Amino acid sequence: MAIPVVAIFDIGKTNKKFFLFDMELNEISEEYVKFPTITDEDGEECDDLEKIVEWAKRKVDELCNDARYTVKALNFSTYGASFVSVDEEGKPITPIYNYLKKFPDDLHQEFYSNYSEEEINRVTASPTLGMLNSGLQLLWLKRKRPTVFAKIKYSLHLPQYISYLFTGEFVSEPTSIGCHTKLWDFPKKDYHDWVYKEGIAKKFPKTVPTTHYFHTNLCGQNVKVGVGIHDSSSALASYLLKLKEPFVLISTGTWSITLNPYPVGELTFEELQNDCLNFLSITGGTVKASRFLLGYELDHQLERLNKHFNKEAKFYKSVEPDESLLKDFYSGQSENCFYPQTMERTPLIQEMFPEDRWDIGMYDTFEGAYYQVIWGLARLQRASLLLALGKSKTKKVYIDGGFVHNQVFIKMLEKILPGFELKFSDFPLGSAYGAALMVQAKEEITNLDR
Repeated sequence: MAIPVVAIFDIGKTNKKFFLFDMELNEISEEYVKFPTITDEDGEECDDLEKIVEWAKRKVDELCNDARYTVKALNFSTYGASFVSVDEEGKPITPIYNYLKKFPDDLHQEFYSNYSEEEINRVTASPTLGMLNSGLQLLWLKRKRPTVFAKIKYSLHLPQYISYLFTGEFVSEPTSIGCHTKLWDFPKKDYHDWVYKEGIAKKFPKTVPTTHYFHTNLCGQNVKVGVGIHDSSSALASYLLKLKEPFVLISTGTWSITLNPYPVGELTFEELQNDCLNFLSITGGTVKASRFLLGYELDHQLERLNKHFNKEAKFYKSVEPDESLLKDFYSGQSENCFYPQTMERTPLIQEMFPEDRWDIGMYDTFEGAYYQVIWGLARLQRASLLLALGKSKTKKVYIDGGFVHNQVFIKMLEKILPGFELKFSDFPLGSAYGAALMVQAKEEITNLDR
């Protein structure tokens, strides 16, 4: 007898993943694939949309033809800050521009001369991030590619475009709109005035709830197909459903993203300057978030340490907490000379690390230098948590992702966060699981907002 399943595409910048869950949302299978990047018309690296589309359609076809399973629901979680713009026939007319693509200086100056940088950043809860403010990608198209812009019927964030492939429905969705896009006026709860003035709002289809789904004919039967969700919001979803009291989630990986779904007070310009921002949650509420390049920085430093001390790439995983070394840091006897090298010099980072005295050659052992790195990253994590907390009194902190296995990091965090209740969970399916919840737990999610 065929097993009823929920199928989920979880599309990251590096790995594209496909999961099957049973109706109780236990994982049945998973597939991870990578595709070579291509270049846009300016010769800059971007994801290969055609390959992603071919793969997604093929996986659904294979599933439909697999007698072991009956598809009941399908949904999508993807990285944010990325649009697919389509013409009247629904065909893409732009690549997925890389959100790290440089935003032109002349357009930057034009935009912020028309709109006070401090004010627009505050009300849209979006730091100045260039193309990572995905709304500005469309302004860039309008100014620099006006012929292309004129042909756009709709611009869809990536989760909603992948959904469209299977439903034929054009929609927008809150977690993608409210993710440092510079599109959403949080106090007004509508697109910002500039979006209307520039005629960009007309390029967006109607907005539906994150829990919305369409009944679609797939595999010759009626299947619930979701509208997609931004991956960070998706990772938070399961915690919001399970926990009945205020909490903060720290999701660790390449980025450390601290998510506070119970913020107090307005976001300040100073917080924005330190890469603290707001998201829209699955219920349309505000989630205060702060972030820094935790895993990326560690990878960079490990490469240097491994080369200097002639160690294998995974040697650091064998380094266990040493109480005598830890006490030196806690007491201040061991001065921290670490200096982050891959991060933007925000005011907070500048204050924490005012000068670069980071010299690996000062250390006789890998362990000594490694402790310096982790102590610096643990202090950054504490600062990032306090930023996201703001005036909130929440003391319960969930930490998930790869860094829960780094015992040195965890020991240091526990020491420098007295009074907090830290809970650790390695749940690698967070984004995929959250997307599955959107098509399986609609009533529970609706009740969150009551």
